[in-house]
Amino acid sequence: MDYADILENAKKRISSNCKVCPVCNGLACGNTMPGPGSKAPGNGAYDNYNAWRKIRVNMDTITAAEPVDTSVRLFGRKLSFPLLTAPIGSIQKQFNPTDDVSDFNEQCMAACASRGILHAFGNGLYRWVWDKAIASGIAHDNTGIPVFNPDTNEHIKELMDLYQDKLQPLAMCVVVDSAGLPHLKTLMGGRGATKSVDELRELKEYCGLPFIIKGIMTAEGACKAVEAGADAIIVSNHGGRVLSDTPATAEVLMEIADAVKGRTVIMVDGGIRSGVDVFKALAMGADICLICRPVLISYYGGGEAGIACYLDKIRSELEDTMYMCGVHSVKEISRRTIRF
Repeated sequence: MDYADILENAKKRISSNCKVCPVCNGLACGNTMPGPGSKAPGNGAYDNYNAWRKIRVNMDTITAAEPVDTSVRLFGRKLSFPLLTAPIGSIQKQFNPTDDVSDFNEQCMAACASRGILHAFGNGLYRWVWDKAIASGIAHDNTGIPVFNPDTNEHIKELMDLYQDKLQPLAMCVVVDSAGLPHLKTLMGGRGATKSVDELRELKEYCGLPFIIKGIMTAEGACKAVEAGADAIIVSNHGGRVLSDTPATAEVLMEIADAVKGRTVIMVDGGIRSGVDVFKALAMGADICLICRPVLISYYGGGEAGIACYLDKIRSELEDTMYMCGVHSVKEISRRTIRF
């Protein structure tokens, strides 16, 4: 199985709204889907993708012919390359009504475990999703990081207790950008809301594990997350679909890195579609990248094997880029290796 096979297989199983494009860039589906599509007007998904295209890498092959090491460490755990597969809340609503996000989480954790990385999974809104995610995490080398919707702190604490008691994940994450999703507020009975620094600090102190805040889009927001005690932040605009006319994640990454680099781990998602994009993000100050939609397409195209094939593709592209740019380890990737 190669990636072309995965795309052909996915076309037979995925929702007709998804066009299974060779590169998932948000153009063909436009605003027709609640996931890959973007909040009208505009197309934030494409803006995210296109921003990475504007960055170039500096090739330099006058260097020692040494092996390339793509490994990094996250909260003491070694990852074979700097990538997490990103969360999705419900594939029933975004793709097919008969599909089960728990099976996606299961196949994703299995593939990530086999490739030495981690899967950040959405907690969803139902207890059976949580229980199945816990079982999958236990079965696959504790590769799952739970990502909580911006519910009340009381409810998030209940979920933290559940995962802490049964799974002992490497970290826990709270999403703040999805507070702008009207359908989420409806499903949560109006509970989804923004979080203050004090509320986030309360969750950090309660968590007892490394604490991640997802949905940072400004240097000021990053500093507030650090003030709240975030061990990591995820630069994310929720796929460009919660507020039109926001900048792309690539457009704000460097100013955020300049503001908080060294004080917290910096992660980024949004339109990252290749190992070259991962290289660019690391050069701009990120420590880890996340990818969602192509991973989901790979799930439809081949389950665990399809996801593993896609992860191999990303890692191979990152290795090739590092080799051709004259860097032999992730820590050597810097702004000198890119240009605008």
